[in-house]
Amino acid sequence: MRDVLNELIDILRLERIEENIFRGQSQNLGWGRVFGGQVVGQALSAAEQTVPPGRAVHSLHGYFLRPGDAEKPIVYTVDPIRDGKSFTTRRVVAVQGGVAIFSLSASFQIDEPGLTHQAEAMPEGVPPPDGLRNERELGERYLARLPEAVRATIPRAMRERIVAERPIEVRPVAPIDPLDPGERPPQKQVWFRANGTLPDSPSVHQYLLAYASDFHLLGTAMMPHGVSWLTRGMQVASLDHAMWFHRPFRFDDWLLYDMDAPSAQGARGLARGRWLTRDGALVATTAQEGLMRDRRG
Repeated sequence: MRDVLNELIDILRLERIEENIFRGQSQNLGWGRVFGGQVVGQALSAAEQTVPPGRAVHSLHGYFLRPGDAEKPIVYTVDPIRDGKSFTTRRVVAVQGGVAIFSLSASFQIDEPGLTHQAEAMPEGVPPPDGLRNERELGERYLARLPEAVRATIPRAMRERIVAERPIEVRPVAPIDPLDPGERPPQKQVWFRANGTLPDSPSVHQYLLAYASDFHLLGTAMMPHGVSWLTRGMQVASLDHAMWFHRPFRFDDWLLYDMDAPSAQGARGLARGRWLTRDGALVATTAQEGLMRDRRG
């Protein structure tokens, strides 16, 4: 059996091929294209490996420029823009086939004491992850319910992706059938954790959280419209991604991804997310705008 979690960790660590230049491989999730979260995690890894010791990422902003090919390596070039007394800034460009597919700016900070508050607590009424089905189990149930004639219309790679072994365990609080999503308010809660024990390095936990933060976020903006990434005629892709890290955490313990989507307009949707520990501590915040082009008509 593949150890998909350690395979992902190895992929995120990258290969250094020159000063400020790194090379990464891809974990094919069945799309043929590179998963956006993987490029975010790898670009963050490349940036962090050029930063002075004792500085942790506190924010990142990225733009998805072109789809990547999961069968080809990606080269990450880091521009060391600034090393200050407290903050370090890095710019990263991911290149494949001679063209840029992703760009990232990230800022790192020394550990400093300061004022502390958290305005919002854990959402009320959210059940704990224990007892909830994970996405793999839900996918098997969805496919088993379909008539054979309908199941045969779903591409094989997509069927395999729905039931594939995953490095991150994902347990939706209120599961949505991607083949028949229905119309719902643009709010979603999903529990996440690494599918195994992680090393103690905080950077590894940050890379993996950045990787996982691309799951479900844009899908929240499609909920009021009764469509999903599996709906025929919908062209869906991440456009940009922002993330702020607030507090230390471990990603081999459960974190709740609390998401909402305040707007959809002009074939784009905006979604926001909060990452909280089981006891309600806010560890990270995300925002993403994505393409939601409706070509069904």
